[in-house]
Amino acid sequence: MHNPPHPMSVLRRYRKERGGKIQWIICPTAPVEPGLAKYRQHVEELMADGCEAIYLWGVHADALVARGELDLLAKVVELPKEFGVPSGVGGHDLNVVKACEKHGVKADFYIKTFHSHSYPTAPKKEQINGPLNEYPGYWCANPDETAEVMKTVEKPWIAFKTMAAGAIPPSQAFRRTFQSGADFVLAGMFDFEIAEDAQIARDAAAAFKERTRPWRA
Repeated sequence: MHNPPHPMSVLRRYRKERGGKIQWIICPTAPVEPGLAKYRQHVEELMADGCEAIYLWGVHADALVARGELDLLAKVVELPKEFGVPSGVGGHDLNVVKACEKHGVKADFYIKTFHSHSYPTAPKKEQINGPLNEYPGYWCANPDETAEVMKTVEKPWIAFKTMAAGAIPPSQAFRRTFQSGADFVLAGMFDFEIAEDAQIARDAAAAFKERTRPWRA
């Protein structure tokens, strides 16, 4: 998740008042600017709250790569490592992963969108004009290419938007995601869905112990 005030207050109560053990992987939403002053402040706050891993928000990573600011992106990735935690890169645009791999950005993991286009409101080929678009609804413009590119990536891949924002049932989405090479699924859900979705994910992962892309985590 990212770090707006209200969800962070819930996590603090969960961890500090109730002794919660679930680990946090969070992206700062501070602007990514030369010097990284505000971004560093967010990272330090997350460290104080007990965050276990940090990643560059996909919204920021998409924009940095589009502008060719790979040096700045690399500095963002290095910052959380100063605090001894894994540091990843998120993205909707597959060019984020391609650029990071090409230029040797030392990300520890990627959080990249992935879902099929086999749902009723999926875009037609001629309607895909960017890495994501809410109308028609898609958040992974090129799932087949994404799976092919990720085969060459030796870092853990956390796939998100796997259900295309609710358009694909979790049983179908999770199986396709693990079959296509992702190591983890990042899935939004209500509290009453957690147990069922966790079991669906376990079953889906167990079904694909041998895959074209080796498990990276």
